[in-house]
Amino acid sequence: MSQTTVPAREASATAQRILKNVQGVVIGKDMIILKVLLAILARGHVLLEDMPGVGKTTLALAFARTLDLDYRRIQFTPDVLPSDVTGFSVYRKETGKMEFQKGAAFCNLLLADEINRTSPKTQSALLELMEESSVTVDGATHPLPEPYCVLATQNPTGSVGTQMLPESQLDRFMMKLHMGYPDLESEVQIMQARAGENPLDKLEACVTREELFALQETAASVYVDEAILRYIAAISGATREHEMLKLGVSPRGSLALCNAARATALVRGRDYVIPDDIRVIVTETLAHRLLLSPRAKAENLTAEQVLEDIIGKLPVPNLRRYQE
Repeated sequence: MSQTTVPAREASATAQRILKNVQGVVIGKDMIILKVLLAILARGHVLLEDMPGVGKTTLALAFARTLDLDYRRIQFTPDVLPSDVTGFSVYRKETGKMEFQKGAAFCNLLLADEINRTSPKTQSALLELMEESSVTVDGATHPLPEPYCVLATQNPTGSVGTQMLPESQLDRFMMKLHMGYPDLESEVQIMQARAGENPLDKLEACVTREELFALQETAASVYVDEAILRYIAAISGATREHEMLKLGVSPRGSLALCNAARATALVRGRDYVIPDDIRVIVTETLAHRLLLSPRAKAENLTAEQVLEDIIGKLPVPNLRRYQE
């Protein structure tokens, strides 16, 4: 499939059309919808942590239909096997050969539901596909369809049957988001919208896969000044030295923040990144990659609070030539 870039303002208008389409189904969660779109444009994956029933599956379905993507959902339980995700080889007597049977991962948008309820062995099956967009079975590597995004959900740690995700897996999610419960007015609108029909049933694609590819290519081409790159590196470096943290941000996290900032600038109609693009998505992109020290836990600090403290002490790049 050919890929090309489009002017920033045209790309921004297309992004706004996508947002409006999804907002018609997922009510009262405009910022969550925006940040999921940013991750998709930046070719990243999203982890949603929330209690059941707040609309995580609806959100994934709305994006799949809006973007004309092949969608699959896998419900993670303790007995789900890695082969259920990646696929497996079957011997065919007729041909005398092994034939590969694709698993749930072979789609454009994979909803990995309640990912923290399955075994570490099955969770590890997601590592390669999230990092390299491919799976390896019996020594053979199989590429996944493009575009590719994993939208995973997990119940809050401490819920029945859950376990913490390993750091290596958390690091592969570009963003970690919390949907939360809707406010009163939004909940009323949800009940009204669901009276007798499901809004998803009428939702149609508003962009083609080719247009989504073009948006992703355009986002990847957004200019990032060296001063911005140094700002990102300074944030990551500070997390590795902070006394309240025993694990800081990896280089993968720095790349994720840079790419997410590119997507943010594009949705705002620019072909260059400014410091405010970093601030919009820095918490969702970096906080889940941090591990608190025992002292921080004793003082009831959160990773988000420590990150805000770090950012508040760092000088912000002054890119006068880009001021609007």
